[in-house]
Amino acid sequence: MKVLVVAFIISSILSFKTAAAPELLDSVAVIVDQGVVLESQIEELISVVKRNAALNQQTLPSDRVLRTQSIEKLIIDNLQMQLAERMGIQVSDPQLEQTIANIARGEKMDMTQFRAKILKEGVTYDTYREEIRKELILGEVRRANVRRRVYITEQEINNLVKLIDEQGDQQAEFNLGHILIEFPPEPTDDDIQKAKTRAEKVIELLTNGSDFAKIATASSGGSRALEGGDLGWMNINSMPTLFAEAVQKKSKDDLIGPIRSGAGFHILKIKDLRGIEKIEVAEVNSRHILIKPTVILSDEKAENMLKDFREKILAGELDFAALAKEHSADPGSALKGGDLGWADPNIYVPEFKDTLAQLEIDEISQPVRSVHGWHLMQLTGKRIGDATEQRKQDKAYQLLFQRKFAEESDVWIREIRASAYIEVLPQQGK
Repeated sequence: MKVLVVAFIISSILSFKTAAAPELLDSVAVIVDQGVVLESQIEELISVVKRNAALNQQTLPSDRVLRTQSIEKLIIDNLQMQLAERMGIQVSDPQLEQTIANIARGEKMDMTQFRAKILKEGVTYDTYREEIRKELILGEVRRANVRRRVYITEQEINNLVKLIDEQGDQQAEFNLGHILIEFPPEPTDDDIQKAKTRAEKVIELLTNGSDFAKIATASSGGSRALEGGDLGWMNINSMPTLFAEAVQKKSKDDLIGPIRSGAGFHILKIKDLRGIEKIEVAEVNSRHILIKPTVILSDEKAENMLKDFREKILAGELDFAALAKEHSADPGSALKGGDLGWADPNIYVPEFKDTLAQLEIDEISQPVRSVHGWHLMQLTGKRIGDATEQRKQDKAYQLLFQRKFAEESDVWIREIRASAYIEVLPQQGK
């Protein structure tokens, strides 16, 4: 009897093992410091790249090259996500949904239409949500770590304002393709020569008609390799200095390079050119009287006080400027009779801005409540004009920041990549 029982157990175990023959569902493809890249992540990214390439009618390199580029992107993303975890950077569900809603609005769709569009592209909404969450986190990690590396002096801003003025009303914008042939962080002469030879070979292939996007995806070490090296539209003042100097007086479809930097040799293609129309600013001229409720002056009394002022101003019994000087709680404008001067209405709180937008010239508003108190407003003028000097300064700062942020981002990514422990494991079944 015991023999029969043992035989039955052994038989059951063997039959279970046969039925549950090991089936490889996923595996670790790369060890990245304290994290891993899974085989499924690589396959999913390759699938996305292929799907996007088909939609854009873009040719791609071999699967082997595509896999290498995908692994490199996932390594960089993984390192940044680990850093985000250590820094405590998170994106809440409400913040995520708001971002997606904004994306949908940008495409002039409601959420039902947007979800349908995502599904039609072969992606589940949950997968899409998590990919957007990841992109938001990666963006915040880069901003937090790179922003403090960007230094902009007042002299740089003034020099760029002068340059913008010299360039006149039309400023060139370039749609650039980019290929980076890398060499190591501390290259030998041999490393540099080999990279230069490869770069020259790439130039030769492109000159002979090879597809730029395909070559970029196959060969580039740049951050946009999987997008075919597409850098999008860039103002000449916001692109890296090295590129800005190289594209001067170049034409559409021109190839530029190899250009050497600390990262390697760059090859650029001017995919398209366009001018930027003169920036015009809608400005308003207005004045106001601000009454702030206090323990003594209730909210209702403050509102009624301004209603009384309005009636007497319209009847010609009282003067707006005189009332502002005597009663307004805004010290900056009270001495000037409530005059706020010419300004971009976007600088004002929403209630103030929206009320001004509804007024005709010289019209006086009803009392309006904002976080500051009760306002009585008069619109005294509207104009469309050139940017003020301050806006020129702001624009120059933004362009310099974009340029330096892009340059420092590339350096920072190379540094975290070089200092990380990376082990690419043999592909299962290969």
